[in-house]
Amino acid sequence: MKPLTLATLAAAGVLGLAPLAHAETPAEVVAAADKVRNPGRGFRSTDTLTEYVSGKPKNQNVVVVFAKEDPVTHQFRNLIRFAQPARDAGKIVLLDTHAFWFYDPASKASVRISPQQRLTGQASVADVLNINLALDFTAAAAGVETIQDADHKDRICDHLDLKASSPLASYNHIEYWVERGTHFPIKARFYSDSGRLLKILYYRGFHDVLGQVRPSEAVLIDAVSSTLVTTVTYGDMAFQDIPDAWFQRDYLPHLQAK
Repeated sequence: MKPLTLATLAAAGVLGLAPLAHAETPAEVVAAADKVRNPGRGFRSTDTLTEYVSGKPKNQNVVVVFAKEDPVTHQFRNLIRFAQPARDAGKIVLLDTHAFWFYDPASKASVRISPQQRLTGQASVADVLNINLALDFTAAAAGVETIQDADHKDRICDHLDLKASSPLASYNHIEYWVERGTHFPIKARFYSDSGRLLKILYYRGFHDVLGQVRPSEAVLIDAVSSTLVTTVTYGDMAFQDIPDAWFQRDYLPHLQAK
């Protein structure tokens, strides 16, 4: 018979104590935050990217993002279709779970690109993708911290250190803060392969959409100059049955995404 310890007595409900709660691993925290950011079914959103310089808007782009989780790998496939400005309308970026492709209808050619390809301001292709960080990164605990969110509200968060573990990982290293209890993603710091801090991200505007409370906006701040800020507003989110063919490079010239 195992010796009776305070822990075993508590787990059994003796001493009037509640059973010990399961302590989440860093990987479980990241996976739970993934579910907050990403619906489990195919969906689309219309994302508005606005670049600010010293608080004044400079450039704006609108893209429609179609995302669908692969039922086998659980990786997201993404299709980004440019809507505005008019000069870019119809251009497409594809993440097919193997590589990133850029398609220009003017040339009818698709070329391989980096996820760091800039869209506008501080926002790159990687920043509008729907991805499961738990699949692309190995997570380690870096402590529990109280930080301020984008609206200067205190949040008690798990501070996580993410290292890329997949060739499709958008960044080499991410520091990530996830609120305890809600699993809301609050803040992230993104680093280059050389270890240089690139940008800081805050999620905000949490509200119920597609069956769960999710962030409606991301705020990206340049690591060198805090006067350079880009916001990504997620709008018109809706579930959509997306054909698998849309995520094939050879199909891009024939795509008529609505």
